[in-house]
Amino acid sequence: MIGQLGHVMVSVADSVMVGKLGTLPLAAVALANSIFVVFMVFGVGVTFGITPLVSNADGQGKTNLPKRLLQQGLLVYTSLGAVLFLLLLAVIPLMPYFGQDPALIPITRPYYIILSSSILPLLLFMAFKQYAEGFADTRFAMYISVGANLLNVLLNYLLIFGQWGFPELGLNGAGWATLIARVLMFVVMAFYVLYKWPLRTLPKGINRVLVRKLLAIGIPTGLQSIFEVGAFAVAALFAGMLSAEALAAHQIAINLASISYMAATGLGAAAAVRVSNQLGRQDPDNLRAAARSLFSLTVIFMIFAGAVLFVFRDTLVGFYNDNPLVLNLAANMLVVAVVFQLSDGLQAVGLGALRGFTDVRLPTIITFVAYWVFTIPLAYVLSQYTSMGAMGIWYALALGLTISALLLHVRFRRLLIKKSLELKRI
Repeated sequence: MIGQLGHVMVSVADSVMVGKLGTLPLAAVALANSIFVVFMVFGVGVTFGITPLVSNADGQGKTNLPKRLLQQGLLVYTSLGAVLFLLLLAVIPLMPYFGQDPALIPITRPYYIILSSSILPLLLFMAFKQYAEGFADTRFAMYISVGANLLNVLLNYLLIFGQWGFPELGLNGAGWATLIARVLMFVVMAFYVLYKWPLRTLPKGINRVLVRKLLAIGIPTGLQSIFEVGAFAVAALFAGMLSAEALAAHQIAINLASISYMAATGLGAAAAVRVSNQLGRQDPDNLRAAARSLFSLTVIFMIFAGAVLFVFRDTLVGFYNDNPLVLNLAANMLVVAVVFQLSDGLQAVGLGALRGFTDVRLPTIITFVAYWVFTIPLAYVLSQYTSMGAMGIWYALALGLTISALLLHVRFRRLLIKKSLELKRI
């Protein structure tokens, strides 16, 4: 959970510290990150494909297969990172057509380019991290994430505000801080994994069978992430179509709500490992016990997170900005976020647990329907054509998350019963 929080805390640190520069720079961070995160979560989702395969192979006692999966994974994820970077750059000419405040575009572009450059080192870090998670080794990645976030905050301080003799780069300083931190994350994680599980040989070309297995899980998982996070990114565009203040408030609220969500994805990653490992061991009793434990932990944690957001919402939003209009709107959005905390956590863990079953196609359809058939059209209508404004976006997001959580939970329960009965017959 702490390791997963590392991904979102970079954005949180950038938003809090850039927010001190004013509403427009904060809105620029929101615009750039709302675009970048769509490509980022797809790439990160694809890297998740290696974890259940490694965990299942470990459960079956196959010692060489995980290393071969890592070799092929590095080839796949390097190529993917290069493609995603080019796609991110291709979005730049389209920015003026997103219906945003014209003053945002010139200050967003350079920050966005620097931020986009971090996609490749991030995916390579994830490749090694997800490989280690396949062996239930999550501690070192946690240390790296915590250390990288502390470094990011320090570099933000130095480069945004020009402290200790460093140049005052403003918004772009936040981009450079993120890029440097992610490069170091990749290097350190690679050294750790290759020291603990050394690769004796280089990959001898592409193994199509293993690549297909990696992508068969990874691509649907990446699409699941796109459908959800993409919905939130489009929601940010809807907010920006209303005003820069609405976009800034949306960025603050989504930043805070995403902290508990990313922690829940840590439980989802644990679900994928535990479910796939118990399947490999053909142990139906521990399979059910793992599922019960993970869903119970999720309910307890998300209720706690919702209570924190509700009680301290005014204090939390005050860290970002001093515009009363922005702060009041962001605090109201957090009230809605409190309502959908449980759904947000359960759908994240549900996706992880189903990934442990290598069940990714139907969950991908579920996420698409929940967010793009229901959430996005409703968010557009409520925000652009009713007096709800930006709040209408958040009501629609709450509905989409609830639909997704219910359908994914039903799907997991059916598969759990089916797999348990199959294992008992063996």
